[in-house]
Amino acid sequence: MQISIKTHLLYSAEQPCDLLLQIEAVTDAEQDCTGTEFAIQPEVASRIVQGEEQVGQRRWIHVERSFECLYQTCVLVDRQALELGTLHATPLPLIPGDVTKFLMPSRYCNPSDFITFSQRRFGVEPGGEVVIAMSEWIKRNFIYDNGASDSSTNAIDSFTKRRGVCRDYAHVLISMARAIGIPARFVSAYAPDVVPQDFHAVAEVYLGGQWHLVDPTGMAQVSEIVRIGIGRDAADVSFMTSYGRMELINQSIQVSRLG
Repeated sequence: MQISIKTHLLYSAEQPCDLLLQIEAVTDAEQDCTGTEFAIQPEVASRIVQGEEQVGQRRWIHVERSFECLYQTCVLVDRQALELGTLHATPLPLIPGDVTKFLMPSRYCNPSDFITFSQRRFGVEPGGEVVIAMSEWIKRNFIYDNGASDSSTNAIDSFTKRRGVCRDYAHVLISMARAIGIPARFVSAYAPDVVPQDFHAVAEVYLGGQWHLVDPTGMAQVSEIVRIGIGRDAADVSFMTSYGRMELINQSIQVSRLG
């Protein structure tokens, strides 16, 4: 599937500051980007660094008073979605060292808050069927509400309110999965059919020795998700982290299928 992405950011700064930008689609075995354009106004040099887990890239940019960024690309997504329900959890002692961290608490996801609920509701035998049940439970029981959360909202806050945006849905699923011994991590992404159009957030779970995408909002198909970056939770993959106060003037994301 070919996915067209057009992103426009326009911000102002109260005073000169540095920011870390992560909005560019990953190029890897599953995603091939062509026709990419990236422009910053006023024109300034940017320093590219690798994203978390060496997935994707970030840019350090110095801003004086205003910041405008135009990014567009066409991504060919070649991802075979396996039947999640057929996959088994990797026994805990066999989980690779670099995956183990995704069982642990992180800034927004504390699995210990969900142990009792997850075990009572979904059982203690981890596997793909349990992940599907968790994702479906979140989709059925949560209300998508743009005003229900902010940058301080964590998974248990969202669970208590039963509402939030995509990042909150992902945080709850990640916490539930970790609570029963399934490594899970946060994925920033683009996807068509996301309403309202914006940067999207989904989860990845480690089953059968591999990572697999899951969208608890139900808005994105695995075969159409364009990954930007990964992390323990949203704190690791914010699309923009500014080291100074920035004010939003305009932001638009357009994601569509090309065939």
